[in-house]
Amino acid sequence: MAAGSMTPAERDAFLTDVHVGILAIDEPGRGPLAMPIWYLYENGDVLIGMDGGSLKAQLLRAAGRATLTVQTETAPYKYVSVEGPVVVESTQRDDFEMASRYLGPELGRWYADNNPSTSQSVLARLTPEHWRTMDFAKAMAG
Repeated sequence: MAAGSMTPAERDAFLTDVHVGILAIDEPGRGPLAMPIWYLYENGDVLIGMDGGSLKAQLLRAAGRATLTVQTETAPYKYVSVEGPVVVESTQRDDFEMASRYLGPELGRWYADNNPSTSQSVLARLTPEHWRTMDFAKAMAG
C-alpha cells in the first residue's frame, strides 16, 4: 500500500461520511461531464438520485460507467475516488434521507417536500471496481 493510502475500512468510513461528491461521466465529443452531487454509500454501492430525463441520467445510461470523487475541504486533505459500472433504475423514493443528510432535518424536510420524487425519478447505483485514495495526514506521519 502506498504511503497515505486508505485501508478498505477507512475508505468506506470516508464515503459514508457527509461529503459533496463530483460525478464524472463520459460525454462523447466533449470532455467528461463533471457535476457536484449528493450521494449515499450503502452496502458497498454509491447511490445517486436524479431526474430520469436529466443530462446526467442520459449520459449514465449511455456510458454505463462513471467516476465519483469525494474530498475534504481542509488540510491535511483526504480524498476517495471510485470508478465502476452504473445501473440506472426507475424508482420513486423518499428524498428526506438524502436531503436531511446534507441539510439537516428541518431544511431537509423542506427540501424533500418541495422537490419530491416523481415518476421520472431514477436512482443511479455505482458499484466501485477501481479505487484511488489518499490521506495526507497518514502520508506525512509515515
